[in-house]
Amino acid sequence: MTPDWSELDQELDHWQQAGLRLPLWWRDDDAMSHSSELERLAALSADLDLPVHLAVIPQGATPDLARFIAEHPTLVPVVHGWSHQNHAPAGEKKAEFGAHRPLEELLDDAERGLTAMQNLFGGCLRPMFVPPWNRISPEMLTWLAGTGYTAVSTFTPRKAAKPASGLLRVNTHLDPIDWKGGRGLLPLDKLIMQVARQLRDRRMGDADNTEPYGLLTHHLVHDEATWSFTGALAKRLLDGPGEAWIYDERMS
Repeated sequence: MTPDWSELDQELDHWQQAGLRLPLWWRDDDAMSHSSELERLAALSADLDLPVHLAVIPQGATPDLARFIAEHPTLVPVVHGWSHQNHAPAGEKKAEFGAHRPLEELLDDAERGLTAMQNLFGGCLRPMFVPPWNRISPEMLTWLAGTGYTAVSTFTPRKAAKPASGLLRVNTHLDPIDWKGGRGLLPLDKLIMQVARQLRDRRMGDADNTEPYGLLTHHLVHDEATWSFTGALAKRLLDGPGEAWIYDERMS
């Protein structure tokens, strides 16, 4: 089915008429090793000239991943928790860093993840903490900068640019995967309408346009429709008001 982009195109026209710019960033989760899917992600990133902040699971990260990232500068490694292990009780939403364990354990695992990633990736690593399942104990945010992180990223528009001293929050806003319905692509009309609505809120001042607009993907589970939509949407935004954004710890 050919997608109907008209609602988003109209919104992008409004942005152009208003002379607005959209900071755009891309986060892809759950990387651990070199794969054909990662090669495809790197190729798409290079074609778009849009860096991917690759959220790597530290406990499972392999040297071949580090070598591949070193050869592909548009892949930017960040820290995806520690082991991507669920610690929430049965019946609650999954979380590795939710308020289900003592704060000291949470911070120890976060620091362990950062150290492991620094050892593997060196200067390529950006000290951004991405909690698995996008859930993090609010109490942990207060202390996260003390473990060496300068940014945190979850999902949905942020409430504050700096949830704690020395810590920048940069969330993601669009996840195209239907996690509850077979892990395929969500309905195209729903996705396009969601992006148009989110951009309208930014243009009207109802959402924070200083927060980069974040695309969230998971390269290991993409089907062809998801790859196609991701590329088409990113290109449309970059051809319009979008400006590629990459995290620099000096921003914190």
